[in-house]
Amino acid sequence: MRYVSKSEAETHQIAFTLGRHLVSGDCVLLYGELGAGKSVFARGCARALGVKDVMASPSFTLMQPYDGDVFPVRHFDLYRLSGEDELYYSGLEEQIGAEGVSLIEWPQQADVCPPVRVEVDIEKGENDVRIIDIVPVNMENREQEIFAALRPFEAETQN
Repeated sequence: MRYVSKSEAETHQIAFTLGRHLVSGDCVLLYGELGAGKSVFARGCARALGVKDVMASPSFTLMQPYDGDVFPVRHFDLYRLSGEDELYYSGLEEQIGAEGVSLIEWPQQADVCPPVRVEVDIEKGENDVRIIDIVPVNMENREQEIFAALRPFEAETQN
């Protein structure tokens, strides 16, 4: 489904809404150009999962772990990776889809594609507008509940 955010706060709220429906083992793959709002989205999901720490972009560490209220949250930024071999040799690959939730920016850098995931593609529009496509994959009965929760943010359709 496609959603529209008119501000950073609204992007955070969309992510927070999604985050309330994530469970241990889920992965959120965040796509979009530099400055699209992937880190804002990751912070929104993490807040919904009870992460209270300040979350900076983990650009220089590849992965930053956080304690959530119920389970761990791992925030990945794979922008600097040269491919999936580099992720494998870093030892971080086994953290993806493990206990807790993985929030992964730039998953295409290492061809990350876990079986249970939410694909989030954020596109910059004019001013602060963001077009956010959210596609749950293999989440079975939770997909409809996620879409229902996100309904207030749906993009208006053109007739």
